[in-house]
Amino acid sequence: MNLFITWLWRAPQFFFAVAILVIFSVTCHEFFHAWCALKLGDSTAADAGHLTFNPFRQMGWFSLLMLLLAGICWGQVPVDPARMRRRCDPALVAAAGPLTNLVLAILFVILTYVAVRAGANEFACNMLLYGAEINFVLCVFNFLPIPGLDGFAILHTFFPRFLENSSEAVRGAIFVLVVLALVFIDSLFRLARLAAAVLLVLLDGCFG
Repeated sequence: MNLFITWLWRAPQFFFAVAILVIFSVTCHEFFHAWCALKLGDSTAADAGHLTFNPFRQMGWFSLLMLLLAGICWGQVPVDPARMRRRCDPALVAAAGPLTNLVLAILFVILTYVAVRAGANEFACNMLLYGAEINFVLCVFNFLPIPGLDGFAILHTFFPRFLENSSEAVRGAIFVLVVLALVFIDSLFRLARLAAAVLLVLLDGCFG
């Protein structure tokens, strides 16, 4: 498997377009974690400066460097569930990120449809479609119940005692999920491509 950085000299336009799409998508994901937490009573992220679309704040320089080198990155927003009003609020904050990616995926599909109908060049249309695929993948991947991902935070909100009292079983299940996620990441992109294609067909049926 080639590192992402190799695309810089193989196809520089593709390299920078994908990097921008990923940075934009992850930054939006983290921003809406912070925004949702603030609306639900926790200003921890806002006080730390995360109500911003600045990728250096939302992702950090090391995450950005890893994206450019290896094609992997992450973001993190500090939250304090104790400052939230209701028991379910931490789950809502956790869900805000991947749901943002779902909305972005749909918006990118719409933009792809508009671009194709307007006769935009092939590269622009492909990159808009790829933006949809990236956000579909970010949405599904972040909903996985793996520590560090939003799905685990959601699960922990409703079943904290189970996760703490069944640590061995949970660790085993998490290991299996991590392996499956790594093995089937290509399949996840294919599923995202299929979802985007279905939405494009629906749009064409409605407005074509």
